[in-house]
Amino acid sequence: MVKKTVLFVILVTGLFSQDAYERNCVECHKDLPTTLQQMFKEYLQMYSGEENVKAGLKHYLRYPSKSISVMSELFINSYGIKKKSTLSEQELNESINIYWDKFKVFDKLK
Repeated sequence: MVKKTVLFVILVTGLFSQDAYERNCVECHKDLPTTLQQMFKEYLQMYSGEENVKAGLKHYLRYPSKSISVMSELFINSYGIKKKSTLSEQELNESINIYWDKFKVFDKLK
């Protein structure tokens, strides 16, 4: 009984220790051939700055369509367009902010 309780506590702790980005983004993207970092580069190339990237990404997640996707037509034809996000405004903003902080290049260039 003690072993089951300890295992349960470890599993629950692991689930809650993930941040919004890990919970909402990484899990779904892990099996795609394009990494989240490469997708970030596509967004950065298309929108160029933090405010525009975040707004573009948020709009796409709320209203996904082929016409506003930053991914190539080949990628879209192979993997399709994602389903509309069901995340709350807070969870969506938190995930996007973590995503930006994880892959932004501006503070990393010397």
